[in-house]
Amino acid sequence: MRSTILPEPKRAAVMVAGRRLSYLDFGGPGRPLLALHGHFGEGRTFTRLAQDLGESWRVIALDQRGHGHSDSAPDFSRTGYVEDAAAVLEHLDVEAAVVLGHSLGGVNAYQLAARLPERVDALIVEDIGAEVDGNLSFTLSWPQRTATRTELLEELGPSARHVMNAVREYPDGWGLAFNPKDMNASQQYLNGDHWSDWLASDCPALLVRGSRSTVLSAEHAKDMTARRPRTWLVELPTGHTVHETAPVEFDAAVRGFLDSLPAPVSATRACSG
Repeated sequence: MRSTILPEPKRAAVMVAGRRLSYLDFGGPGRPLLALHGHFGEGRTFTRLAQDLGESWRVIALDQRGHGHSDSAPDFSRTGYVEDAAAVLEHLDVEAAVVLGHSLGGVNAYQLAARLPERVDALIVEDIGAEVDGNLSFTLSWPQRTATRTELLEELGPSARHVMNAVREYPDGWGLAFNPKDMNASQQYLNGDHWSDWLASDCPALLVRGSRSTVLSAEHAKDMTARRPRTWLVELPTGHTVHETAPVEFDAAVRGFLDSLPAPVSATRACSG
């Protein structure tokens, strides 16, 4: 059963090095949960999860650099993304949070835990590995602007289904809520071997994999779970974007994990570097 409907989230922003970082704060008295989306996404993708968790959790969903309502950045480095997440927590006076991330956001989440363990009570990583090798160069052929929404979707072709929520109307026509050049650069920084970061912390962690995912293999997910202490694996019958394509099952897995967590880090250190 879905939880009581919460009020509309508050859209706010923090300035970091002259850039606007926008986020949705679903409020409430519960423990903080910082949610980080994947490439092409934005914070509102976690609206259903925030509603399902109800007042027990205060979901803060960031539009990461170059996505949604946040400004682009001079670079899309690993350090940059981690510093952005930390800046939002600092801005909100959140001492520590559970951090959930999908794809790009998943790597950002476990790298935040590796580099600033005192900020992370627990991890939820959705369908991304400790080794990443993706290619978003196909986005470079996407149109910048078109006269109509229909024309934009037609030019995007089969890719349109992956970016429907990022379609926007601008003064000079229809486009996407990100720059494909930024996404391509971001993916290049994301690629690589991140095992040292995945293994650097030992706070409780849930790894969620779509059983039909082409991004995270079953073998790699099992290896990640086996090599890191206090890590659990859940596989759900869907593809890469688990929280959107299997929302009921995803939310149930997340709730079950959250219910199992120990006291907040302010009382008991949950993550150590």
